[in-house]
Amino acid sequence: MRADADAEGDAAGSAPDAAADPVECALDAFRAGDPVCVHDFADREGETDIVYPAGAVDEAAVAHMRNDAGGLICVAVSDAVGDSFDLPFLADALDHPAVDDDPEYDDRSSFSLPVNHRETFTGITDEDRARTIVELASAAAAVDADPAGYGPEDFAAEFRAPGHVHVLRGARDGLGGRTGHTELGLAMAEAVDAAPAAVVCEMLDDETGAALSPEDAEAYARRRGIPYVEGAALVEAFK
Repeated sequence: MRADADAEGDAAGSAPDAAADPVECALDAFRAGDPVCVHDFADREGETDIVYPAGAVDEAAVAHMRNDAGGLICVAVSDAVGDSFDLPFLADALDHPAVDDDPEYDDRSSFSLPVNHRETFTGITDEDRARTIVELASAAAAVDADPAGYGPEDFAAEFRAPGHVHVLRGARDGLGGRTGHTELGLAMAEAVDAAPAAVVCEMLDDETGAALSPEDAEAYARRRGIPYVEGAALVEAFK
């Protein structure tokens, strides 16, 4: 995260009420299409991600994440949506001796295909990534409305791989099966009746290159008027 990232305040809102329930503040923001800072667990990744409902992402949101977070901008989709898209886990799709899907923080990663929308150019610009993200959310919403009406051929007609937006597959049992940012973002989307797609981007510390500490992430969120919530609170609220 840039040291001066919060000086401009271009994505800031009013400061959250310190006495308000963090989960309710997070859901109110998500419902409005605004970002939330979500820390997972100290004994897991120990990272805070900026999380958006995917359908609300525009060029400014992509710029916000790459400037103020700095991690990988990914789109999480529910397991049901992943099935309709026929999306593999990336580790299962690759046949190479470098494949090793055994991260220290979990049983496996959530990575599926990296994609671009077919109407993008290079796919990496803010405009291109925003287009890909919004179209992924639209496709996820179409599956949610009619699971039989959107299949892998429809997905291939809209998106191409490889691309610059990494798609993540949520666990089949949601937070009951995995408690990563993928599932936390999807749980918030479900709670506010948004499309089953959420954007996650890890917050990094420019000075150390490591994950931004929870204390610094919470302070950043407070200054920018962005709700900050612990993953444990979301798991408790949605169980």
